[in-house]
Amino acid sequence: MEQLLVSMAQGLVENPDAVSVTTETQEDGAVVYHLHVAENDVGRVIGKQGKIAKAIRTVMRAAATRQNAKAIVEID
Repeated sequence: MEQLLVSMAQGLVENPDAVSVTTETQEDGAVVYHLHVAENDVGRVIGKQGKIAKAIRTVMRAAATRQNAKAIVEID
């Protein structure tokens, strides 16, 4: 799951080496993925009106559902 998020983000940004992901698990079992990108690439990952961010979250939720898990993506 983490590698999926990294590969999607690296395809969007100008500085793919700055992409990193940290994870934490909530009490309800959901995994929160914190996506970190370079400051000048944040707009590219979020997209106009948040459309790209919403698409990334949808793909991650679908992948987590296939594994009977719950995923939340936060862009930092």
